[in-house]
Amino acid sequence: MLFGKKKPETPFSPSSPAERVTTVLGPGINWKGDLRGKGGVRIEGTLEGEIAVRGLVIIGETGRVTCKTFTADTVIVAGAVNGQILARKLEIRATGRVFGDVRVKSFSTEEGAFLRGKVTMEEEVDLSDLPDSPEKPDPQAEPQESED
Repeated sequence: MLFGKKKPETPFSPSSPAERVTTVLGPGINWKGDLRGKGGVRIEGTLEGEIAVRGLVIIGETGRVTCKTFTADTVIVAGAVNGQILARKLEIRATGRVFGDVRVKSFSTEEGAFLRGKVTMEEEVDLSDLPDSPEKPDPQAEPQESED
């Protein structure tokens, strides 16, 4: 049926910009520098630098990331990551390659996925250094003046 009733939203549907891709680093793009912010990012090119994203980060099949620390709420790897990953949820797809230690709350792989490093699963992962983190205030934020 082409035109039918809209299906009800499932609990896994993206409900905020942080849970869906809003930014793409396309194939053929080489980025050298840090990637920080809030939202969903898909990397299909190469990125060399630190990643700290409040939200979802997808490394596509053509994506290559080299960093010391890669921090995000959710990380899906279908390409290659060379560096330590700190995330609430990490998924390595069949084509994914991770070279480095990972610290996560939730971890899954598909058959064929590759990981060379140590996996540490914890009950809770401290992501308080991420931008717009509710755990701690932003030190660069300007104080709000009250109108008395």
